[in-house]
Amino acid sequence: MRVSGPGAGDVPKALGARRPPPREARLARLADPTTGETLDRALILWFPGPNSATGEDLLELHLHGGRAVVAAVQRVLAGLPGLRPAEPGEFTRRAMLNGRLDLAEAEGLADLLSAETEIQRRNAIRVAEGGLSRAVEIWRRHILDHAATIEAVIDYGDEVGDDIDIAPLQARVGADAEALRALLASPPAERLRDGLRVVLAGPPNAGKSSLMNALAGREAAIVSPIAGTTRDRVEAALVIDGFPILLTDTAGLREEGDDPIEAIGIRRAQDAMDEADVVLWLGPEEDAIDRPGLIRVAAKSDLATAPDGRLAVSVVSGEGLGALRARLVAAAQAQFSGDLIALNQRQRTLVADAAESLQFASAEPDILLVAEHLRQSCSALDALTGRAGVEDMLDSLFGRFCLGK
Repeated sequence: MRVSGPGAGDVPKALGARRPPPREARLARLADPTTGETLDRALILWFPGPNSATGEDLLELHLHGGRAVVAAVQRVLAGLPGLRPAEPGEFTRRAMLNGRLDLAEAEGLADLLSAETEIQRRNAIRVAEGGLSRAVEIWRRHILDHAATIEAVIDYGDEVGDDIDIAPLQARVGADAEALRALLASPPAERLRDGLRVVLAGPPNAGKSSLMNALAGREAAIVSPIAGTTRDRVEAALVIDGFPILLTDTAGLREEGDDPIEAIGIRRAQDAMDEADVVLWLGPEEDAIDRPGLIRVAAKSDLATAPDGRLAVSVVSGEGLGALRARLVAAAQAQFSGDLIALNQRQRTLVADAAESLQFASAEPDILLVAEHLRQSCSALDALTGRAGVEDMLDSLFGRFCLGK
């Protein structure tokens, strides 16, 4: 249990214990100040500000975990003068306001608290530990250097003449714009939650729904010998080797008949294929679409020999399922692994704004407008890390945190 703020150092005495030396754990008896009744025997740690998690004086009480123990200590603390329960995320918010972490790092911590897969955890750790903030600070320093040079030209241009060549500086500005665009090329953070988009496609009765159920490990789609059973997208989320994968079963592809519902399902199947990272094609070779991420699957290898070039799979015998999972993991690794930093929508918008302003500055002939574009780019990066212009979204962000954060 954490207590943060100027009165945190007085709490041990109020509970009948001695405050330990900074950063040393001490065992102590905690007592109700009104009755003298023992609340718990707990470890106490004391972190004087500003070198604490919140940047303020901070006390930690390591209690036994029973709900009654925690509730009793909470009740006593709430009755002490100057203390109140923390709001969701308030400790992290105070840490940000006191300069212990910036907004991008706080967002990384929020993502870490909600991470469900290994790839989400890795990206969240990278952002929470300042990976994005360090990259942004490098670009910000570049922009400030460019801006200082331009301001000097504006202020002292009359003394050195009007034929000042700013082309080399604009070339460097353009290089920074390209570096920011490279960051935007990484998959967005939202994709880390959804995962690799895998669509099963082919004609009716090709075995798509059976294969989806086998991969998902549950009855996610209806299986029937009746052609056209699946008429809409059916989705199932799974995790293989730490990578999130979103499977989508689709309506069987064939010439549209008189059934308008089936026609809608076929069009949705085609849309799903266009949006997919990987398409598992279970249809005839002559109908396969030549596109990146296409895996040709013979889904009923227990009934017939698989043609050359196709991955033989049987949901009855289990043949080929391990190999297919390995192919999907390899596709996910190619898309999500490495040192990528996945940006959320707010971060992507600001990076795009900064890159666009730099691009304008790199091509603008008017030196005053170059200076303005550089200023706008720097402002976008400041908003990304919380230096400016973010008050309207802080309540929403920290409202996602638990009370202990």
